[in-house]
Order: sequence, then C-alpha cells, then structure tokens
Amino acid sequence: MSTDALVVRAATENDLPAMAAMAADLVRFHHALDPARFFLARGVEQGYREWFGRELPRANTILLVATKDDAIVGYAYGRVEGRDWNMLLDKHAALHDVFVSEDARGTGAGERLVRAFCARARALGAPRVVLSTATSNTRAQKVFARCGFRPTMIEMTRECADDDDDQGAADL
Repeated sequence: MSTDALVVRAATENDLPAMAAMAADLVRFHHALDPARFFLARGVEQGYREWFGRELPRANTILLVATKDDAIVGYAYGRVEGRDWNMLLDKHAALHDVFVSEDARGTGAGERLVRAFCARARALGAPRVVLSTATSNTRAQKVFARCGFRPTMIEMTRECADDDDDQGAADL
C-alpha cells in the first residue's frame, strides 16, 4: 500500500460504523493486554457508534479517518480540553484513540493521522497534545516519537484485593 494513496480527512456521519468497528478492535486489544485495567463492555461497537455520533458535531472534538480507495483504514479521535487541575495540564488536546487496520500498518497511516490531529488541535487553539499509550505498545510509541511526542508520565495500576496489606488504613 503506497502512502500516496492514503487520504486523511475529517470524519463524517457515514464513517461512524467503520470507526466504531475499529474502536471496538482497539478496546479488545487493550483488554487483552490487561483485562483488570481495561474493561470490555458488551455492545462495545454500538456504544462507540453512539459515542462518536454525539462527539462528531462538537466544536472541540477532532475525529479523523485515513482512507485508501475510499475504504477507511484508520481513525483518530480526541478533543481540545481546558485546564485540568487533576492532571496538572493547562489547555491541551487529548488524543484518545489512534487505530490503523492490520493491512494498513506500516504504510504511514498512523503517523499521518497523528500529524493531522496535531495540526487540527493547533488550529483549534491547543498549545499541546497529550496522549497515553500502553507500555507494551512500542510500535505506537515509535510513531508518536517520530511525531515529536516525549514521555512525561507512567500510569500505574494496583488492584484492591481483600488480602491487601491495610496497614495505616485505620488512620484515615
């Protein structure tokens, strides 16, 4: 697949079914990595179809698709957000999803989606783009690094099991 045949454009209502199917694949990918951290809801594809449908008309939402010969081979989704005191982030764009179908990986589609997302975020007034990536997803991390991203945080997760050492809990 030649990168010249790839087109990255704003998503439309007609793109939502294909995007929802890809989003469901992305959820399944993360769930397979760590089922205790990433939930897999019943009807995930329909849920994403409805979610993207609500997000599409919002001015602060960025929904993009990569196409080849009019077939959707990837998508990116995120939003421009205001100051977030919990995350210590000033105004920013949060890139929530980037997904490229298996047959289009290695073609530059992911990088083009990320760069187009960043350009759209800048046009909407975001001074930075922030994203999260699974620690084991080194392939995506290489794409993000080529696009100028740098590591800033590591999320850590711990389950609260019944046999946890609750030392100090009584002091709370």
